[in-house]
Amino acid sequence: MSRAAAGCYVISLRPVGAHAPMRRAAVRIGARVLALSPWRIAPRDDAATRRALAAALAADVVLFTSPAAVRAATGLLRLRARRGQVWCAVGAGTAAALRRAGIADVQAPTRMDSEGLLALPVLQALRGRSVGLVTAPGGRGTLAPALAQRGARVLRADIYARVPVRPSPVACARLRDLRARPWVAVGSGEALALLLAALPPEDAARLRAARVVAASERLRTLARAQGFAGDGVVAASARPGDLLAAVQAAGRHSTRRRQASR
Repeated sequence: MSRAAAGCYVISLRPVGAHAPMRRAAVRIGARVLALSPWRIAPRDDAATRRALAAALAADVVLFTSPAAVRAATGLLRLRARRGQVWCAVGAGTAAALRRAGIADVQAPTRMDSEGLLALPVLQALRGRSVGLVTAPGGRGTLAPALAQRGARVLRADIYARVPVRPSPVACARLRDLRARPWVAVGSGEALALLLAALPPEDAARLRAARVVAASERLRTLARAQGFAGDGVVAASARPGDLLAAVQAAGRHSTRRRQASR
């Protein structure tokens, strides 16, 4: 456990009911988590959604954009890979969810974002091929146009919705009461924008005073554009363990710097 990280707060922007992985990762470094969910996940279950999902799962390439998409899909249909099909995931967490659902061979990028996904060799030459995009409205809006530009016939299945929620008054009060400067874990630009819009001005200003630990350089840049300071750090991925490891490393670096200045 890092003494530099002990007692610090990390603000989690994960969906309602999905903060447990962040809390487990925080415990390992002695940090605490303040949950400020900007949305809840609402799986869709209607005939049109089932038809769209069935079409996407029959494509030459099947692409899942989040663990939530995997969970929503398995609630509707059994996932089965057919001969010659390629299955892709935006990151390690989504790939692990697919493997648990029975898809043994899943390709995922080392850089766990849309740009990393689009850099996979299997997604380069797509003319004449179909790509099933299993996702939700909003979010990774660059994927479908980029895949279509490469010649793919994109079969999109929006199988869950992100329903905005207002942070609880208790959570907002805790944010205002934090004495030390917290960290905010940014794994989604949409989540950050929604939260800032939902918070009262005083609380939004308090949030912007936090240091950012971002899942990618793009997200760190986006946070700066939203008014956050430029001293944030970039984690290896959006996984809670990687985000908290980056916080821990930043704490150690800050401690060494203070010691060297004495």
